[in-house]
Amino acid sequence: MSERLEDIAQQMVAPGKGILAADESTGTIKKRFDSIGVDNTEDNRRDYREMLFRTDDAMRESISGVILFEETLHQKAADGTPFVDLIRAAGAVPGIKVDKGAKPLAGYAGETVTEGLDGLRERLDTYYDAGARFAKWRGVIAISGALPTAYAIHANAHALARYAVLCQEQGIVPIVEPEIVMDGAPGDHSIDRCAQVTEAVLTEVFSELHQARCMLEGMVLKPNMVIDGQKARTASVEEVAEKTVAVLKKTVPDAVAGIAFLSGGQSDEEATAHLSAMNAMGGLPWPLTFSYGRALQAAALKAWSGKAENVAAGQRAFAHRAKMNALAATGQWSADQEAA
Repeated sequence: MSERLEDIAQQMVAPGKGILAADESTGTIKKRFDSIGVDNTEDNRRDYREMLFRTDDAMRESISGVILFEETLHQKAADGTPFVDLIRAAGAVPGIKVDKGAKPLAGYAGETVTEGLDGLRERLDTYYDAGARFAKWRGVIAISGALPTAYAIHANAHALARYAVLCQEQGIVPIVEPEIVMDGAPGDHSIDRCAQVTEAVLTEVFSELHQARCMLEGMVLKPNMVIDGQKARTASVEEVAEKTVAVLKKTVPDAVAGIAFLSGGQSDEEATAHLSAMNAMGGLPWPLTFSYGRALQAAALKAWSGKAENVAAGQRAFAHRAKMNALAATGQWSADQEAA
């Protein structure tokens, strides 16, 4: 019997759980490894991810899905167990990043469009056979007083919609990720400017998804939160929560299976606090959870530092952040629990 997209999507946004984004490209993980003085070898990448995937309490209790990079989807743990099997054994869904990255948008300085649609149908077939049941595609939207342009918003929304329906055709749930980049230059935008741009982007994304005939019950949205730029960070936790929820209620149809936020440019604790405040508001038509990369991994990466004797310390750090975010996904996180 084939798995229903709606059921997979529901599993991905299960109450009190969220998605671990472990889909850093080889180049991105090199930057992370450089920060702790670890060589970017295949073995080190494997050992690091195995440490995360074998953190049993975190994986079973707090993680509903794991986004993998292509290398990791086919990789095996040191004892020969495929990573996909480790993830499934913990009750989580394996997923795959399928885009080929944001490239400069011709004729539009400072803006990008994500590539990777050519050959995607065939690649999705291969990923499905390898065990992936969801995918992720990120559209990157620059923000300033003048950006984004309507054309850049449209180009990225159109690509996201084409990707989404190709996934659904192959039995794979699409995570649709239009990210307004908080930590990009100039980084001085107000929270109201972010709300205005986020509303415009999500409106266009759902218009394109509708025209592409995407089944909303079989997709997960991965948006940015509505937040001021890194150089202008003055908004309170409550203001971020209220403005984010207000924009989502205006733009996201109730039929969408769930919303899993990216942490983009926020500290670990900020990302957790904002998510918890939104869930504490209640009365939302969709589950709100997390799909964090750096905000789930930074403490674990530092604690591990590439040393086998530090694996347990790395796993404790990962388990703590996963638990804090799982509490936030039900609106029950507090700063006191961080210290505990």
